[in-house]
Amino acid sequence: MHQNATVDVHVKRNDTQDLHARLKLERIKYQVFISNLQKEIEKQTGYRSSRKRRSESQYDYEVYHPLEEIQNWMFEMNRSRPELVTMFSVGKSYEGRPLYVLQLGKRGRPQKKSVWIDCGVHAREWIGPAFCQWFVKEALSSYKYDSVMTRLLNHLDFFIMPVFNVDGYRFSWNTDRFWRKTRSKNHKFHCRGVDANRNWKVKWCDEGASSHPCDDTYCGPFPESEPEVKAVAKFLRKHKKRMKAYISIHSYAQMLLYPYSYKYAAIPNFNCVESAAQNAVTALHSAHGVRYRYGPASTTLYVSSGSSIDWAYRNGIPYAFAFELRDTGHFGFLLPESLIKPTCTETLRAVKAIASGLLKKCNTEKNRFPYI
Repeated sequence: MHQNATVDVHVKRNDTQDLHARLKLERIKYQVFISNLQKEIEKQTGYRSSRKRRSESQYDYEVYHPLEEIQNWMFEMNRSRPELVTMFSVGKSYEGRPLYVLQLGKRGRPQKKSVWIDCGVHAREWIGPAFCQWFVKEALSSYKYDSVMTRLLNHLDFFIMPVFNVDGYRFSWNTDRFWRKTRSKNHKFHCRGVDANRNWKVKWCDEGASSHPCDDTYCGPFPESEPEVKAVAKFLRKHKKRMKAYISIHSYAQMLLYPYSYKYAAIPNFNCVESAAQNAVTALHSAHGVRYRYGPASTTLYVSSGSSIDWAYRNGIPYAFAFELRDTGHFGFLLPESLIKPTCTETLRAVKAIASGLLKKCNTEKNRFPYI
């Protein structure tokens, strides 16, 4: 938080009048984006959506899906496209749910360069899992028709995890739409859950993370305390020689972020990573004219420790990115289903640009950057 910054606030109905009065008293400019949150929530989980969502004949990629439907869809992708898809589990969640991943790519070449993409680290960010599903759909339907996607699937393996935080995501559907964390229990407090993007073993529980279990940015009792984080970290460590890019899909802010999150300093391969980010944001803009800011997470968004992009980078994955998808606060986490298609279409262009860059050699001469 800094002076003249914009802040989004979620207020209980009984407290709105007091807040209005206080803001006026302090002469703080404000705007009401959503006057009735419950109404917006019901638009996404109500009767109309569920009818549309459960049409058996064809899976609808332009609505949000609960966990069970996403997992059934993954089984179907695995069953229907065995030449390009392999499904497996990297472990189990705190509540015992399998952590499923889809591997996409043409078979035959051992030890291909790989890209990891995870969505749904934070439960309430529903556009994330929607994008992971969209990516799989587009990759499989455009293979052999779109030259770029064909080349990518021939030369790279993509590991797609549509819902990282399975317990939290399910809880955000059934109980609390704005739930962020995992669902692990804390022995000393009644508060549940850990921020799965503050639980990685890199500058753990430092600035931008909380040591209090009731906070949304709680770092956990120790690094990799969350079975979801531990399972993914183990998988990435095992395959780190071939893993060339790590991409984590979040919302909202319209940003493309790269390391460092935990400090104000430039990464050693700054030029290559910044160039990849610039190309991605340009590609994204070409779809619908939406502008994304890009840069190191610490200066572009905020300082945070124990993040997955810093961990991935520290563990030898040269390109580590976090996307913050639409929007910039008008709908926030309640991005309407009507915006799934444009958001996913533009993000796909950005991800394809990053992946295509991995097949070219970045000029490392101009990439020598002093440590700060």
